[in-house]
Amino acid sequence: MAQTTNDPSAGGPVDDAAGAGRRPERVDDPADQSPPPAPTILEQMGGVSGLIYSTVPIVVFVPVNAVWGLTAAMIAAIAVALAIFCVRLVRREPLNPAISGLIGVAICVFIAHRVGDAKGYFLFGIWTTLAYAVVFVASIVVRWPLVGVAWNLISGDGMAWRKHRKTLLAYDFATAFWALVFFARYLTQSELYDHGSTGWLAVARISMGWPLTALAVLATVVLVRRATREEDRMDAVDEATGADNDTAGIADNPSR
Repeated sequence: MAQTTNDPSAGGPVDDAAGAGRRPERVDDPADQSPPPAPTILEQMGGVSGLIYSTVPIVVFVPVNAVWGLTAAMIAAIAVALAIFCVRLVRREPLNPAISGLIGVAICVFIAHRVGDAKGYFLFGIWTTLAYAVVFVASIVVRWPLVGVAWNLISGDGMAWRKHRKTLLAYDFATAFWALVFFARYLTQSELYDHGSTGWLAVARISMGWPLTALAVLATVVLVRRATREEDRMDAVDEATGADNDTAGIADNPSR
């Protein structure tokens, strides 16, 4: 009579039944995990809400200054900026725009205090727009348009776009559009500053702020998408040409 051995490695009927009813463990394939989408330019600036938040301290500063004076206006602007900062923290919005917005208001209030006039609140923004305009124009001159650099750094596409003439030209146009916006802001607001028109300065800051920024972002997206499609088409043509050359070389030299 044959002796039956109990082999632990051999599955019995109970084990087979349990194994049949057990779901196989899912193993995530790293290839199936797509990277998170890169933030857009507008998102980097704090989104639409960030553009609107930036106008609130101005809307508070000017009327408070007209009614209660400069000191009360400075306190009100700082208080509103702090409140907006806390709201953005609670809502878990990006920290960089929130911090930069708070620091920007603090600098504007400090300059207004040093100048001793409410119009000093706008001086920092006026000179900042001029600096931006000069830097953007300079980037076009040296063939490193800032819109192209920023766009591809955010998207992680590298700097291969500079090899395509049409793509580089599209980024030149987009950068020039931003420079034009900055120059328009500077010329308009510096003229109002020289005339001491604090109320109109606030109107110009708001009307030439997020509306023009949104227009510049829209123009940038249109130009960049068109350039990207052209770049992809040229890359496809280059790959097809390279494949044809390889095939022709093999046909000419079969022993290779």
